[in-house]
Amino acid sequence: MIEKFAIINKAAECLQQEADAIKALIPRLNEDFTKAVELIHECKGKVVVTGVGKSGHIGSKIAATLASTGTPAFFLNPLDAYRGDLGMLGKEDLLLAISYSGATEELLRFLPLIQDKHIPIIGMSSNPNSLLAKYSDVHLNIAVEREADPLNLVPTSSTTVTLALGDALACALIEAAHFQPTDFAMLHPGGDLGRKS
Repeated sequence: MIEKFAIINKAAECLQQEADAIKALIPRLNEDFTKAVELIHECKGKVVVTGVGKSGHIGSKIAATLASTGTPAFFLNPLDAYRGDLGMLGKEDLLLAISYSGATEELLRFLPLIQDKHIPIIGMSSNPNSLLAKYSDVHLNIAVEREADPLNLVPTSSTTVTLALGDALACALIEAAHFQPTDFAMLHPGGDLGRKS
């Protein structure tokens, strides 16, 4: 039988750990974050977000949030980049690459090709000394003290932090671009969000 009290306690502990992990991001909002916002704001092409696995799922949402708030963006699966989709990137684009370890092989393999195109790279990882960080023009630190699951294995706090930092980028860009409710409504012609704008 499930012990309801223990279940509620564990769920509350999970939420608290994830909330603490997000709060720990605030002191990291430094010159690197500002430079990342400037690179995206000044980008004349599109922001191409990439990542594998859970980082890919989070990256897809970040791309959608950017696109819906006035920053043209789309998600590129690194595995598809080897099968022709690398052609989606133009010389005026920017790459936002996400890998918690900073060592995801499928992602790292095509970053030299991006550098050859002189496309700026913003990397998000937990390791400022990772290979991803070294490839990046700007690195954003998404390290967490521990995952929120009882095993400290499942991407929980780390994915929450990555998503939150993506939202922070979007919010900063909304401010930088003076994005207005009327702009939001134009990008959301259907649904309640568009009508509320």
